[in-house]
Amino acid sequence: MDWLLHLIVSALLGGAAFLLVAAIVPGFRVRGGLPTAICIAVVYGVLKAFLQGLLVILTFPLVLLTLGLFIIVINAFLLWLTDKAVSRFEVDGFGALILGSLLLSLIDLVLQLAIRGGAIF
Repeated sequence: MDWLLHLIVSALLGGAAFLLVAAIVPGFRVRGGLPTAICIAVVYGVLKAFLQGLLVILTFPLVLLTLGLFIIVINAFLLWLTDKAVSRFEVDGFGALILGSLLLSLIDLVLQLAIRGGAIF
């Protein structure tokens, strides 16, 4: 049952993260408020869970050459896929994809540290 609570909290926090990034990054739009943002967070999370590892392996020479910075491009690609999959989510341009991906990764890092550190659970 703890996994279900963790999943629900992760979806809510992910939705809040998408709304925060939409408020900061020009060209990054979430239409429909928190329910849509939660849906976007779930789609993005599923894409990351299933594709990120594979993409890192396939592009490992680039990841290694850039000391891991190419992962930001991989996350931007996954964000682009999310944009195509969810109609109420729009990202205009490569710059907004990269900046949005970077901010989402930073927010995710802070939230994961807080969760693992016991601040939330």
